[in-house]
Amino acid sequence: MDLLGYGAFFLTTALIFSLVTLGLNLQWGLTGLFNVGVAGFVAIGAYTSALLTTPDDAARLGGFGLPILVGWLGAMLVGGIAAAITGIATLRLRSDYLAITTFGVAVVVQLVALNAQKLTGGPFGIGFIPRPFGGLAETPLLFNLSNLAVVSVVTLIVYLALEHLSRSPWGRVLKALREDEQAAISLGKSARFYRVQAFAVGGAIMALAGALQAHFTGFIAPDNYLPALTFQVWVMLIVGGSGSNTGAVIGSILVWAIWAGSGALTSVLFSPEQQARAASLQIVAIGVMLCVILLVRPNGLFGDRPRRPRFGKRAKEAPDESIAKS
Repeated sequence: MDLLGYGAFFLTTALIFSLVTLGLNLQWGLTGLFNVGVAGFVAIGAYTSALLTTPDDAARLGGFGLPILVGWLGAMLVGGIAAAITGIATLRLRSDYLAITTFGVAVVVQLVALNAQKLTGGPFGIGFIPRPFGGLAETPLLFNLSNLAVVSVVTLIVYLALEHLSRSPWGRVLKALREDEQAAISLGKSARFYRVQAFAVGGAIMALAGALQAHFTGFIAPDNYLPALTFQVWVMLIVGGSGSNTGAVIGSILVWAIWAGSGALTSVLFSPEQQARAASLQIVAIGVMLCVILLVRPNGLFGDRPRRPRFGKRAKEAPDESIAKS
């Protein structure tokens, strides 16, 4: 029973990471936007939902005691707005400058969470965040299975929505902008308009994942949203395959399994005095796995692969016509 409860806990955490990776896949895999500020948008969602749903606290602002679902919707709204503002201000930049800017946004968010004690609780974080099925907390197995069911439903809804969007005219325009921006612009498509939309939707999904994580654990602190989180999510997307929503989910589960497994292994093999140093082996394990995946499958496990060109006048005209109609 303990093993089953841990498995439910593991899958819940992995699926929350899958949500973050799905948001990044929309931004990078579908649109080609190099976002290195993933941790910042996850933090925005977590803190927004926590402030909306926690009980009143005289030590800080917020604490409105609203339902959990309202907190999740509020997290998506605030995260989407923050991503849209970031996109409007930065998407004129080239990919390397965009990466630096989004990383700066994530650092600013983390520093605000650390220092704005009247709003975020500062280094002490925010506790007493309501947890779905909190009444089952005394029965870990039922509690973990219930949370797994909720997170699974949310992840499935987001996955199906993104699959539909990627095949819609909107998704075809994003792919066209990723592959050949000038050709898409020549067909009358606004590159900045579509990219801001994609960046905002991706940011909203990341914020939703942050809100789910906050309510799953019941406590958040600035140390949860360090750059290492962005590194983890990028590795998950690269391993699963950029451009594939299925790859985003499978890659997240696989990388999180190696991360958690290597952590458990070091705790067994090394003494408590050496475990702090041995923790770096988690990064080594992820790095080795990433190298192996890229050597064997350069596009990831489920990544987009270049299609063989079709010959003939009609085949050449078809892609342009589909984009023009979208």
